[in-house]
Amino acid sequence: MRGTRLTTVETVHEDRSWLFTIRDQYGEPDEAILVPCRAGVEAWINRCTHEAQRFDTGRGAAIRDGQIICPKHGSMFDSCSGYCDNGEAADTTLPSVGVTVEDGVVYLTDDDFTFAHEGAIDDEDDEDDGPSSTSHIGF
Repeated sequence: MRGTRLTTVETVHEDRSWLFTIRDQYGEPDEAILVPCRAGVEAWINRCTHEAQRFDTGRGAAIRDGQIICPKHGSMFDSCSGYCDNGEAADTTLPSVGVTVEDGVVYLTDDDFTFAHEGAIDDEDDEDDGPSSTSHIGF
């Protein structure tokens, strides 16, 4: 299998979502979520199309009846297609992240992204526990 191993379909179905961090071609981080879709899974960028609200902040995405629910305005996105037909995000579709399932294991196979780590962007272990910027002066 070509791609990076993420987790198992069983884990996604048991936990209802699985949060991970990816990097784009420029090395910029972004978050994605795996969500149950019928017998398999789908992967979406972890934010609403309306106001960039994160679906999963580290405690799992709110999902009901096959719909990912935006916690800010309640727009609901189909977990299989990413399409929203209601609320503030109506007539939009979540940006997808390419994954493949083989023998119950989910692999990141999207050429536009590389796997950084499981969890949120800010969950990454930094070797230096100091500030990421030297400019902490307020005016």
